[in-house]
Amino acid sequence: MSKPDSEPPAQAAYLERNAVESLPAGGLLTRLQTASEAGRPLRVKLGIDPTAPDIHLGHVVVLQKLREFQDAGHTVVLIIGDFTARIGDPSGRSVLRPVLEPAEIEANAKTFQDQAFKVLDPDRTEVRFNGEWLDMSMSNLLKLLRIVTVARVLERDDFQQRMLDSKPVSMLELLYPVMQGYDSVAVESDIELGGTDQKFNLLLGRDIQQAYDQPPQLVMTMPILPGTDGERRMSKSYGNYIGVTEAPEDMFGKVMRVPDTSMDTYYELLLGEARDPALALVEAKRSLGRRIVERFHGPEAASAAEAHFDRLHKEHRAPDEIEEVILERDQVKNGQAHLPALLADHFGLSRSEARRLLGQGGVKLEGEALAAGQLDIATDRLDGAVLQVGKRKFKRVRLES
Repeated sequence: MSKPDSEPPAQAAYLERNAVESLPAGGLLTRLQTASEAGRPLRVKLGIDPTAPDIHLGHVVVLQKLREFQDAGHTVVLIIGDFTARIGDPSGRSVLRPVLEPAEIEANAKTFQDQAFKVLDPDRTEVRFNGEWLDMSMSNLLKLLRIVTVARVLERDDFQQRMLDSKPVSMLELLYPVMQGYDSVAVESDIELGGTDQKFNLLLGRDIQQAYDQPPQLVMTMPILPGTDGERRMSKSYGNYIGVTEAPEDMFGKVMRVPDTSMDTYYELLLGEARDPALALVEAKRSLGRRIVERFHGPEAASAAEAHFDRLHKEHRAPDEIEEVILERDQVKNGQAHLPALLADHFGLSRSEARRLLGQGGVKLEGEALAAGQLDIATDRLDGAVLQVGKRKFKRVRLES
């Protein structure tokens, strides 16, 4: 990716080029000019609730935009929502989020911060936890709540839809956008970034800043990256995500499963460039996979991941390195092992799923499909052999000595 220009007009055009909205129109240029005249960097805010331990390529879309602001000389304020995570962001939700334990929030926050620095420059990132200011006195909370009307909060589409569907909206959820808006007051945000689903929250932050006699922040929304199914947004809860710390071969394999119809979006949002129309779609997908793996794991890992993919899917061979699992003797009866139990213990399947796969001939031993419905197998066939489930899961079985 190219670097942003230092002159405000060119810098504003570069930073806004792939955003969905930059509000108010023309505001970024004005704010950049004012900051340049004052000789200070802008404070660019992103708030993240640590509701899960890992970040995926969907998060990278916004993190890359933050990195562009950093490369232009500005300061990123990364707010870890250790307090707001106790409430749960209602954006895009049809039900109340479950409450997380404090220890889980703390562990997720540490992991997320470490992974965010795979994209952000730590030296230009100010990390804050909103428990610093949101664990406030009742008098300060009442002062904050007087600013926002119930009608204003209920404007958000998520709440409107839930009420139309006769689904409950808790008082706790009504507080969430107010608390997120106060984050902008606490860090004196100039700009706040988020996905398009965050627009209501970001705009409410402007209102709250003005009530506290601060200049209202600018709002920039970024596109939502579709998941590997090409339909829903990338999310761990949907199982359609590509994590930034996943093994290189898993990362490459998941990119290769992205539908062709999503290729242009992935190129634009993750690589910042258009897909080369001269390349066949499968080659464009391979190039995308290599570049994403290289970004997070290095060039050697990218080459190895592609070779691993070819062994499995083009040459139909097992990978070079295969995890060994131990078949304990108490799992053997009359010299036979029960395959549904073995698959459940070592391949993360339920026994019913294992039986279904066996019934469909979806389990192979040393490259040969087991007979449909075969539930038991002699241990002398298993010991030292490679068991394969589906196309990508391999384990070498060893009998306990």
